[in-house]
Amino acid sequence: MKSPYTTCGLYPRKQTMNAKTKKLLTPISLPILFFLVAILIGTSLLHSPVSNNTNLSWLDALFTATSAVCVTGLAVVDTGSGFSQTGQTIILLLIQLGGLGIMSFSSLALYLWKKKVSLTDRIAVGQNLLHDSKFNLGKFLIQIVSITMVIELSGAIILSTLDSGHFAPFSALFHSVSAFCNAGFSLNPDSLMRYRGNWSVNLTFMTLIILGGVGFTVIIEGKSIVMALMRDKKLRDRNSWHFNIVLKTSIFLIVAGWLYLYFSEFINFKGSLPSHEALLASLFQSISCRTAGFNTLDLSTMTNVGLIFMLFLMFIGGAPGSCAGGIKITTFRVLTAFITSQVKGQKQVVINRYAVDKESLNKALTLLFFSLIIIIVSVLALDFSEGGDIPHIQARGQFLEIVFEVVSAFGTVGLSMGLTAKLSVLGKMIIIILMFIGRLGPLIFLASMQSMRSKILYSLPEEKLSIG
Repeated sequence: MKSPYTTCGLYPRKQTMNAKTKKLLTPISLPILFFLVAILIGTSLLHSPVSNNTNLSWLDALFTATSAVCVTGLAVVDTGSGFSQTGQTIILLLIQLGGLGIMSFSSLALYLWKKKVSLTDRIAVGQNLLHDSKFNLGKFLIQIVSITMVIELSGAIILSTLDSGHFAPFSALFHSVSAFCNAGFSLNPDSLMRYRGNWSVNLTFMTLIILGGVGFTVIIEGKSIVMALMRDKKLRDRNSWHFNIVLKTSIFLIVAGWLYLYFSEFINFKGSLPSHEALLASLFQSISCRTAGFNTLDLSTMTNVGLIFMLFLMFIGGAPGSCAGGIKITTFRVLTAFITSQVKGQKQVVINRYAVDKESLNKALTLLFFSLIIIIVSVLALDFSEGGDIPHIQARGQFLEIVFEVVSAFGTVGLSMGLTAKLSVLGKMIIIILMFIGRLGPLIFLASMQSMRSKILYSLPEEKLSIG
């Protein structure tokens, strides 16, 4: 005789609930949950009277915590004067957590406490950081943290040595961590404009920004290549495909941005700076606007030509597995190779003698589409919240400010034309959501939603459609 509990479906219902819980707590959705928890904890700590000097509202505390965890750098309150050293320390810790990634920190903590990381978690971390599901998670995470600490401490020591007056030990460490994590937070109200002509300080910041923007995989491989070259010069051609793409594309974008900004701001516009300062400022802004958010130029005095090109650089961002945001330089490289192959009539998308697989190409196209949709919707929403009640003739120039703010938040860059501090309550909420989406990337949200759905085991008949 069958049990009545089995007939009424009690046990199957319990199994269904467990299955639903497992679907919600997939390895892909875990970073979203961890980032949310970190932001909420950071908001509570920053709202405390011990942390701020300005009676910070809950919304401004949430904005600052989101900007720090998402390593964006947009600020509604001046970091140097609006927060106590306790608050600045909390922001520093949030930047560090966001830069390294909450998922990496949690996996490292589990490893150190000798708890097993599941196979699905191991594969998820491998696909996001190393593009390889077969690796030692514990050793890799320890390597990440150790290399990060060495770079950040070295940067802090160098900055403190170069200018001990403005870069006291805490200030030097804060700016070093902010630069390497590509956060853009500064304790100075004018960011780094006071160091516009200082080559040593600029080179230190640029090195930290580039290292934080190329990705941990490239840093580790670069370290291995340097050590190998010291022993055997024949290993020079054994660089990975990913390493070569990131390195070459990064150099191209840096040089292209440098020359373009120098031409638009100091040759065409003829900005009033000595030539050596103009060259240095253009180079710094080309590097910083893709990832970091520091500035040595006053954005309010720049031309529309230069600002629009900076939008393009901010949209691209840095490398996968790095502290930077944007659609990533590998996506940009795949898209340019795809367009080239279409023009040439080639069946395969080729980069450096290798063809890009269809899955990667589909991801690049999907990421581009969703990123553009998110930016367009955000621009419309912010335009409505910040200037929807005034005619166009009174809002001239504001549209570029809004687009710049949206792309900066989405790319987790942190540069602003002065709109951040003027945002309405609804505008701040829009930017908060945009920073969160931009940090994790539209693809991870799409993959997270797809992981909760059942797979379709059939296909429909195909038909050709006239395009263009």
